Amino acid sequence: MELGLRGKVAVVTGASKGIGLAVTKALVGEGVRVVAGARDVGGELATLAGSGAVRPVAVDLSTADGPQALVAQSGEYGGLDILVNNVGAVALRLGGFLSVTDDEWSASLNLTFMAAVRTTRAALPSMVKSGSGSIVTISSVNWFLPDPFIIDYCAAKAALTNFSKALSKEVGPKGIRVNTVSPGPVETALWLGPTGVAATVAKATGVDFDTARKRVIESQGGLATGRFTRPEEIADLVLLLASDRAGNVTGSDFVIDGGLIKTL
Repeated sequence: MELGLRGKVAVVTGASKGIGLAVTKALVGEGVRVVAGARDVGGELATLAGSGAVRPVAVDLSTADGPQALVAQSGEYGGLDILVNNVGAVALRLGGFLSVTDDEWSASLNLTFMAAVRTTRAALPSMVKSGSGSIVTISSVNWFLPDPFIIDYCAAKAALTNFSKALSKEVGPKGIRVNTVSPGPVETALWLGPTGVAATVAKATGVDFDTARKRVIESQGGLATGRFTRPEEIADLVLLLASDRAGNVTGSDFVIDGGLIKTL
């Protein structure tokens, strides 16, 4: 399917690994020039920069001015057509709600919610001026599937999805579409890395990593497909939503969870 993205300009946050890196690679594959923001711009992101289609930007998106500085780099490409809000973080709160401090609440809300708010605020003027644009934000099934062990993350993702829906109503008449993608467990370091969810569960429950991973798959009634979602599968969905092939889709949330959610 021809997506018609060649020549467009995108900003991707959290672009150095996982979903963000997969989205960046997929956009480059479609001929998009990408401003890729991350704390660490080495590794695969640096390799992509060698192609000339990616401008890596080392930035702390949890700061008040980081998002603006990132989006400003798109001016070097002459404008901005696509924004992918991906940056975020999750920490297991195995001690329960009372163990979560104000600082931990603030950190979660700041990176997982406010970074997207600030980056969107910085990106919108260019899109409004051109009369077009697509904003795709990576949310999570946890925006509607509350989990007490990641209570602050759930709250941040719920706020993020609500924000995106509300914004879609304001900017739709201006030619700008706003959608969210809500993954379940994904084959990323966040889930499967040495300090990820599975490893943390393994350490806390005294089981090996593979057993913990299996328990994650079997939780909430299990994944119908029996596996985690691959980052590239999410990237494909993001690109479709970013393209004019989904030109009348806005204010929508798309779940990609391997059948984790059993309800309508």
